[in-house]
Amino acid sequence: MYNTDIPTRAELPTSAQLLRSTAIAFVAAAGILVTIVLPAEYAIDPTGVGRMLKLTEMGEIKAQLAEEAQRDRQKDSTGSIEQSNRPASDQRSSLFGSALAALLVSPAHASERLVVAQAAGRKEETVITLKPSEGVEYKLTMKAGAKVNFSWATDGGVVNYDMHGTPAGGGKEKSYKQGRGAAGDEGVLTAEGDGGHGWFWRNRGAKDVTITLKTNGAYVEIKRMI
Repeated sequence: MYNTDIPTRAELPTSAQLLRSTAIAFVAAAGILVTIVLPAEYAIDPTGVGRMLKLTEMGEIKAQLAEEAQRDRQKDSTGSIEQSNRPASDQRSSLFGSALAALLVSPAHASERLVVAQAAGRKEETVITLKPSEGVEYKLTMKAGAKVNFSWATDGGVVNYDMHGTPAGGGKEKSYKQGRGAAGDEGVLTAEGDGGHGWFWRNRGAKDVTITLKTNGAYVEIKRMI
């Protein structure tokens, strides 16, 4: 039975060769970091290669959408605090007014409507109208590994969007896909963990844009976050 020969000392790499290989690997990793990772993830492009490869634009979109979503969340949180500090009588009046307005608004003129049909999993259609510069975030409550078929389209305008997920216990968001000046998208959303997974849209145009979102799959509910 033949066994592989044990290499001699002369055949083993020298310390200098090992150091050279390590240096080459380090330089290659640094090059990938500077030319690909930093432009695509953080819009940092010290060499200009990222912009040539269209990676810097991807990073700019991601950074802009993340900043807008965070700004809207802070604004929404501030509004919630102010609401909680109002006298109980004012809050009751506000709730009564909201309920009355909901009864009087015609379905044809409602900015959002939800149609639910129980089929395999859950199937819904959500219609959202965004005014110029307005942003909105919708998320599906999903379990890790769950899949949802989705499609969304505008009524002719374009929007910026970020499809992402947030862990149930809090933590860093996972961005799945971003786009700028898009009129729609479709595919399968796979949850990488328990939590909320969905979309943030921003209308950067001068006219109102209506988005129709269709979802079908394994999720508990759909909620407006912003």
